[in-house]
Amino acid sequence: PADGRLIESVDLTVQESALTGEAMPCEKDASLVLKEDTPLAERGNMVYAPSVVLSGHAKAVVTATGMNTELGKIADMLGSQQAPQTPLQLRLERIGRILGLGAVGICALVFGMGLLRHDSLLKSFMLAVSLAVAAIPEGLPAVVTIVLSSGVGRMAQNHAIVRRLTAVEALGSATYICSDKTGTLTQNRMTVQRLVDASGEVSPSSETGRDLLRFAVLCSNAVLTAHTPPKAEGEPTENALILAAAKQKIYQDELEKEYKRTHEQPFSSETKTMTVTLFHGGKTLRVMKGAPEAVTRACGETGLWLNRNDRMATEGLRVLAVAVGEDSSPMKMLGLIGMEDPERPQVKQAVSVCKRAGIVPVMITGDNPRTACAIARRIGIAQENEKVLTGRDLDSMSEDELQEKAQAVRVYARVNPEHKVRIVNALRAKGEVVAMTGDGVNDAPALKAADIGCAMGKSGTQVAKSAADLVLTDDNFATIVRAVQEGRGIYDNIKKVVHFLLSSNIGELLLVLAAGLMNLPSPLLPIQLLWVNLVTDSLPAMALGVEKIEANVMRRNPIDPKTNFFGGGAWLDIALQGMYIGAVSLIAFVLGRGLYGEAAARTMCFCTLSISELLHAVNSRCESSLFRVGWLSNPKMNAAFVICLLLQLFVSVIPAVGAVFATCALNFVQWLTVGGLSLSVVLFVELSKRFRNSGLTEEKEKAIIKYPAFRREKN
Repeated sequence: PADGRLIESVDLTVQESALTGEAMPCEKDASLVLKEDTPLAERGNMVYAPSVVLSGHAKAVVTATGMNTELGKIADMLGSQQAPQTPLQLRLERIGRILGLGAVGICALVFGMGLLRHDSLLKSFMLAVSLAVAAIPEGLPAVVTIVLSSGVGRMAQNHAIVRRLTAVEALGSATYICSDKTGTLTQNRMTVQRLVDASGEVSPSSETGRDLLRFAVLCSNAVLTAHTPPKAEGEPTENALILAAAKQKIYQDELEKEYKRTHEQPFSSETKTMTVTLFHGGKTLRVMKGAPEAVTRACGETGLWLNRNDRMATEGLRVLAVAVGEDSSPMKMLGLIGMEDPERPQVKQAVSVCKRAGIVPVMITGDNPRTACAIARRIGIAQENEKVLTGRDLDSMSEDELQEKAQAVRVYARVNPEHKVRIVNALRAKGEVVAMTGDGVNDAPALKAADIGCAMGKSGTQVAKSAADLVLTDDNFATIVRAVQEGRGIYDNIKKVVHFLLSSNIGELLLVLAAGLMNLPSPLLPIQLLWVNLVTDSLPAMALGVEKIEANVMRRNPIDPKTNFFGGGAWLDIALQGMYIGAVSLIAFVLGRGLYGEAAARTMCFCTLSISELLHAVNSRCESSLFRVGWLSNPKMNAAFVICLLLQLFVSVIPAVGAVFATCALNFVQWLTVGGLSLSVVLFVELSKRFRNSGLTEEKEKAIIKYPAFRREKN
């Protein structure tokens, strides 16, 4: 593998898309002399290690090998990039620090209170340790892993394979999606879009349109390999011509039987044309196909045709001219054919969803600025007269200048691999969460530098897939948008789990602390605390983690990665709900102690706390009223509630088990008291939701996701 400077070349065309992102084959010419700062995709006198020769032959002097090649430089950049921590990892680290310090403080406080009450040293120590254990939701890491894993399964069904688990949630925080053009936003397949003759645009099915396609096919070397559906093998531009003709029932193999080719002048970088001589019906025909400037010059018809060519080119079309002549008579222009790599059917809709969700889509491509801007305008990424930055512009900017401009630019063209990394880093330096897509070796460093790297599964190189967090098996931009929706839903569910577990743990803590301050005996034994924390909390938390995505998830701004799970007043909700759970449990203990004795009081407190937390888990399923969502709309939560309730009854009613957990059988009135106090938690939380949501309009509360029903593309 080596890079080289051409010293001889004959009609050399090379495919460099894996290195430069340029969709079309590149013409190479040894005679070119270029400036030192010429962008990689425009170095027509160089050949590079991962390139594929499509036609022609050449000689070159090796200029670089191994790690000194352009491919080696990419490998070096890839090795130097470190994958950033995801917002979820940062949030969980923050919670871990807070809970760790809090647990140590609570442990010391409860231990001291036990000694002041003249409890035994062992009893005080055991209670302090068990309460410290209860203060830390040790089920949280397991639940988070389960939530992320379930999200991975759902995303795999929607053509997104997750390689790094925490990247699933990070998608919910994405503020920028930087996408390659070829193959992601477009179909990576040249297609005939427009036919133009002397009078203007013509239909492919018209007589003039069919003539134009017929002669373009006769002046091509690609091969039609199948009629139904049409398939072709050869150079991408000629494949497009043959397939467009086949759609009009003009088949290359049948034409070649009717028109005998007697001579061919191949395409060359000097003439910019290809000419064939055909024998048909006793006449000799000459057909020329190539760059409009060269073909019109050969025909002596420049003005009108070149004006039309310019208009088509400004729309991002690749234009070919076709001319025909008989025997030695002058060639006459037949028409112009406009081709492009069209956008994917779902992309425009997906870009619209991105914008509505507060996400900025950006195109970063190695293609030329005019084509890039035309596609970007058509799919909604860029507006008219949008500023386009090229690789040369980026080379002239300092890091500070790029950071200032990066948030305002929507299209980057003619960029190199190092440019992509700079763009990603500039956006991240401004606090943005960046998802980056790519398929080539040249994209790998930027994929690794981004918060979420998305590689293409069909067209992507193994290097790109290895550097990415997510692999899109359908190479579709719309799949990224679906993944963002899933990421936001996962974040919401993890937030619900944290809310539920912390408010429940606060209730347990305040229950024991309040009893100590009131000089009451401990309302719960260590084994009861551990039971509540490990059994009653864990199953409902897992069920919360698979809750359906809430309304409006794609109609709100991205999740700020700097916020924690307690932002937006959530800390107050957690504290108040935890205090209420602790209060009703303490009331159960005080009532029971005064009326039935300490054993019954502790059992009533134990059952009230457990059932309150089960009902609180059900009520934590949504931020709006549970009566709007439906009590039974989450089957997994229903199952978790029933299982945990039966387990609680099992340890409270069965005498042999009750002896282990220091519980006793309760009578009807005692169970009625437990049930009433536990149900009051639902009423309290519903009232707090109503108060918190009082600023929302009825329409917003009832809003349901209107996420576009993306259609699966037919390949």
